[in-house]
Amino acid sequence: MAKVAFIGLGVMGYPMAGHLRVKGGHEVTVYNRTSAKAQAWAAQFGGRAVATPREAALGQDFVFACVGNDDDLRQVTIGPDGAFAGMAAGAIFVDHTTASADVARELHAAATKVGFGFIDAPVSGGQAGAENGVLTVMCGGDAPVYEKAEPVIAAFARACRLMGPSGAGQLTKMVNQICIGGLVQALSEGVHFAQAAGLDVEAVIEVISKGAAQSWQMENRYRTMNEGKFDFGFAVDWMRKDLSICLEEARRNGAQLPVTALVDQFYAEVQKLGGGRWDTSSLLARLK
Repeated sequence: MAKVAFIGLGVMGYPMAGHLRVKGGHEVTVYNRTSAKAQAWAAQFGGRAVATPREAALGQDFVFACVGNDDDLRQVTIGPDGAFAGMAAGAIFVDHTTASADVARELHAAATKVGFGFIDAPVSGGQAGAENGVLTVMCGGDAPVYEKAEPVIAAFARACRLMGPSGAGQLTKMVNQICIGGLVQALSEGVHFAQAAGLDVEAVIEVISKGAAQSWQMENRYRTMNEGKFDFGFAVDWMRKDLSICLEEARRNGAQLPVTALVDQFYAEVQKLGGGRWDTSSLLARLK
């Protein structure tokens, strides 16, 4: 059993912290910007809620975070009330935020200077994956640090791998989001075409999902897409945040992302329809 803190109890962090407590059997302290949610988590799982990230990190072996973006991450790590101010030499900070590779490298350097470890470890699998403890975790950082963190991460992961040095986890997550964007747009067009052609969408998907067109998005999203239901899942606002990170990185490394740039603009149209909080499968809505 390790002494663990978890910072950020959103739709992902709340169940992830719960798995650390219940499945992992760790002693867990939590911090959340909205303190009532931290208190609710502590009451549900038997952990401890505190008032600042620094207090959460004090005396911990591992500190996990899952917040919104680069600025949120800096806010909970840097400064007198940040987690880094409470971490001791030899501790490890594991960041599950989907953020830029730049901020990962920045925080890795800051942690190394003080004497504790930092792993950038964005996740894939969505809210359902977090709740069921079956997330895919892609990590960047130093191998000895990763080897210590991986058994703890296993409490909510079905797959976890070190992808390379600091920032490699975030770069891998960018690849993940690039692939998802193109897949969802293609599935949206396929469902839209089937509807326009008067086909039985259920029957179409049943057949083509057994062949080369099969994907996780097809298996898990076609039915709600066909029914026009989008009020769940991974929000368009967050996907646009992620795609902006991808496009910014591509401008630096010279990668060509024409489809990703186009899908990003399609998501902007969904936002204009009032769908900022809709699931990413709502790309179908703009075709109607």
